[in-house]
Amino acid sequence: MSDYLSVSSLTKYLKMKFDRDPYLERVYLTGQVSNFRQRPSHQYFSLKDDKAVIQATMWAGVYRQLGFTLEEGMQVNVVGRIQLYEPGGSYSIIIEKAEPDGVGALALQFEQLKKKLSAAGYFDNRHKQPLPRFVQKIGIITSPSGAVIRDIITTISRRFAGVELLLFPTKVQGKGAAEEIVANIALANQMKDLDLLIVGRGGGSIEDLWAFNEEIVVEAIFASRLPVISSVGHETDVTLADFVADQRAATPTAAAELATPVTKADVLAGLLDWEKRLYQASQRQLQALSKRLERWQQSVVFRQPERLYDGYLQRVAYLSTRLTDRMDKRVRTQQQRVQTHQQGLLSLGLPVKIQSYQDKIGQLERLLLSHMANQYDRQVSRFHKAQDALLALDTQKIVERGYALVQKNQAILDSVAGIKPGDNLELSMRDGYLEVEVKDVKAKNI
Repeated sequence: MSDYLSVSSLTKYLKMKFDRDPYLERVYLTGQVSNFRQRPSHQYFSLKDDKAVIQATMWAGVYRQLGFTLEEGMQVNVVGRIQLYEPGGSYSIIIEKAEPDGVGALALQFEQLKKKLSAAGYFDNRHKQPLPRFVQKIGIITSPSGAVIRDIITTISRRFAGVELLLFPTKVQGKGAAEEIVANIALANQMKDLDLLIVGRGGGSIEDLWAFNEEIVVEAIFASRLPVISSVGHETDVTLADFVADQRAATPTAAAELATPVTKADVLAGLLDWEKRLYQASQRQLQALSKRLERWQQSVVFRQPERLYDGYLQRVAYLSTRLTDRMDKRVRTQQQRVQTHQQGLLSLGLPVKIQSYQDKIGQLERLLLSHMANQYDRQVSRFHKAQDALLALDTQKIVERGYALVQKNQAILDSVAGIKPGDNLELSMRDGYLEVEVKDVKAKNI
């Protein structure tokens, strides 16, 4: 019986071998992640190849420092130590370090974070702001000693001298760089006189540029009130800041050109062109007005305005003559009647009757004269009213009172009949003339 070992004794012996064997103290394995389900703290899963499987444990502190997320089926290279679990008689590897097989941890972290932020909508074009066409003040978030700021200053000074540049000195690499970038983006957004932000740095490795791949930097650019141009690295370098920015520039010079899309020379040339076009338009307008004035001056209405009321004046003269003739005839008739009555009275030989008739005649004469005067006054008043009405028809008088004379094809209009939208009309006013186009015609219901 003494030749037999207990299970626990064998397991302890094997554990001692595992713990003391220098070959198993640090093991380098490559395998595929299997049975992985992310847990709140420590991670438990398997590593396998096509012939074997080993259990793996990764403590929470190690997992937090990976920089990427383990995924089912991912091929990884790990460093760890082999441990035997006595109660279960199983062995496993305690992983101290891990990285993706065939791709760097940072590259994998980049792709994983890009996928996450893209799904959240951070890179959608609908969130991107248009860059202003003209800027007065540009904020630049970069290192004060790098070539980036020098290239931007040189390019903007050449393209649009006078644009003010405000540098936010920023650490763009290493520990704390991402936090500094975020702080300066927030500070720039608090300034009311900035029109645009350029965020960037020179080229480098993915490790050098990693601050611009940090999630907090992407969120700060996405939340920026100011439009942001990202100019990170060289033309072939791509960061998550490039994806979320409103515009991506391959170089600092390209960023400066995007920030000043219109040069001062372009503005001056445009102003000169506008000045020339305005002058030509003014000349054409003056020529058109001169032709209209000449045409109006040659029209019958202005050369012979009396023709508008010649007929009315003739009518007034005719009525005046008729009124005078009728009054004269009526006076003569009344005088003849008086004479007849006088002769009749004289023939009677009655002094009393004659006197009576004479008194009556005197009374009748006074009444007649009064009646004639009243008739005359009424006729004269009618004449003056007719004359005033005719003079009121004088178009020049009408226009001088603030009215407008409406004509179409040199014909004076007094009704909306025959007028339709799109017709061109001419309005004569007290101090000039207008050419108008009819937009709508609304007739009154009479």
